[in-house]
Amino acid sequence: VQLQASGGGLVQPGGSLRLSCAASGSIFRFNGMGWYRQAPGKQREFVAAITSGGTTNYADSLKGRFIISRDNAKNTVDLQVDSLKPEDTAVYYCFVTTTTEVYWGQGTQVTVSS
Repeated sequence: VQLQASGGGLVQPGGSLRLSCAASGSIFRFNGMGWYRQAPGKQREFVAAITSGGTTNYADSLKGRFIISRDNAKNTVDLQVDSLKPEDTAVYYCFVTTTTEVYWGQGTQVTVSS
């Protein structure tokens, strides 16, 4: 399974980005899909996840600004991030899960700065 994340970049505070992650390979259906992030000098932290049935889960501190969605037919998971703050600066990693495995993408850099 390969995961390709995209959509990161440099954005001013208050701006928005849409991160996308496409999964490909020999597995055609995933249970969970989602995102973690890792800021410089910090541990990787959970951002959001979504089940194949559409149930979502968010880090409490990010609710209301981040919205996760997925397309089961395309095996993609998106993260809409609004009202970005400098503390949102991090590498964002997508992941997918099966009943036995977790697969990670390579990460996409989000930098929030004026």
